Amino acid sequence: MKALTLHILHLAKIATLPCALVVGPVAAADLSTREVTETLFKSKRGAPIDFSGKDLSFLDLSGLDFKGAKLASVNLYGADLTDANLTGSDLSGARLDRATVVRADFSGANLEGASLLGPTAYSDVTIDQGDAPRFIGANLRNLRIAGRLDGSKFRGADMTGTVIGQQRAVWGSYKPRASMNGADFTGAMLVNIDLSETDLLFAQFVSADLSRANLKDADLSMADLTHANLAQADLSQANLDGAKLSDAKGLETATGLASVQNLDKAIR
Repeated sequence: MKALTLHILHLAKIATLPCALVVGPVAAADLSTREVTETLFKSKRGAPIDFSGKDLSFLDLSGLDFKGAKLASVNLYGADLTDANLTGSDLSGARLDRATVVRADFSGANLEGASLLGPTAYSDVTIDQGDAPRFIGANLRNLRIAGRLDGSKFRGADMTGTVIGQQRAVWGSYKPRASMNGADFTGAMLVNIDLSETDLLFAQFVSADLSRANLKDADLSMADLTHANLAQADLSQANLDGAKLSDAKGLETATGLASVQNLDKAIR
């Protein structure tokens, strides 16, 4: 029943695809699900298979162990990566838009310059955060993300220059609000990241480096920013209701403090 629900959600998200993302008819993938599965089954960890530049769009790759495969610039648009093990894989420049990433593990992977727009991260409409993907210790520099990733794990990841939610190339000047409630950014490198207009309720930023981060209009209610570096971060119109700011660094150099919402309710 759960698999059927996921399949229905997957079809529904394709049906509601913004017209700007639809580019002609869907082309056939370079490989079939069976070919990818058989190739990975025969491979050995430490001798990664090279799928770089391949079109693997819309394939059912759920549950596969990619064994650190080379997936640079691969097209995984609409692919089902439920429970896939992509730890240590090279996904630099890859397209993961509209992919299903329920419980997918990208820990230690290289997703620099990749795009993850409108993914499906939950097996049903209840938004069970236990379904959220993991990016622990991953290279996410300049990654583009738009969608709902509540509860995702980004501990120790390098997200320098990452843009959350902002996709002007697709939607003009409109910036859809992203949701990362309860996400774990503990110890992550978030220098110059764009988290503006993002929902970050109860998110964990303990010891994270948010220097020069764009947090304009972000909802940081109840977020834990203990020991975080906020030097020169833009907090204009951000909501800090109940946020923990104990031993936060560089707060005095942050911009927009006069417009911060509920700063008096933050725990300092």
